[in-house]
Amino acid sequence: MELTEKTMQVLKNYATINPNIVITEGNVIKTVSEAKNVLSSVELDVSFPQTFGIYELSEFLSVLSLVDSPRLKFEDTYVLVTDSAGRSRIKYFYSDIDMLTTPSKDIIMPETEVKFTLDSATLSSIKRAASVLGHTEMSVSASDGVVSLSVIDNNDRTSNVYSIDVDGVFAEEKFNFIFNISNLKMIDGDYEVGISKKLISHFVNKENGIEYWCALEKSSTYGE
Repeated sequence: MELTEKTMQVLKNYATINPNIVITEGNVIKTVSEAKNVLSSVELDVSFPQTFGIYELSEFLSVLSLVDSPRLKFEDTYVLVTDSAGRSRIKYFYSDIDMLTTPSKDIIMPETEVKFTLDSATLSSIKRAASVLGHTEMSVSASDGVVSLSVIDNNDRTSNVYSIDVDGVFAEEKFNFIFNISNLKMIDGDYEVGISKKLISHFVNKENGIEYWCALEKSSTYGE
């Protein structure tokens, strides 16, 4: 089989969330961070013939880059990677699935109190501002009838703050939801975002359907 551009993009993204992965038989793959605070799932445009584990996903992707147009043939204990002409071959062994971090169950997203669209440019601005200001958190709150995203230091009320407004809908209750920006490891694109007062958020890519569930920080507040 050959891996499509979408599949390669997803695998590269998943390597930033968790260095290892269990790929299950079929066309849906999932990953979860080692801290279990970020989970992602996506339906691919290819189907894997069997379930297997990879201990170092970034290494596996580097192996694929050793040959042009890599072809994959899955055996019981390894995958054979060959080039388009069949001259180069790499035997890459699977890892013991029991040693890897895998999602234990699907997340049933509760009702959300805040919904908004997060486009690629806005997310890039948030990350750039965090780098410039040296902050690690983003707050989501209501400001003059719109949703305001702010890069903050939640432990220092006098620290510099970068804010950007986005269109959204939200409940009447006052809220201040806090994200660790390092958890926002999404593939580039535009997202529909929902946030629950139960401190869980849901990001859905509008183009390719990839989904992320991110836990909020315990310093978040709702109705206070």
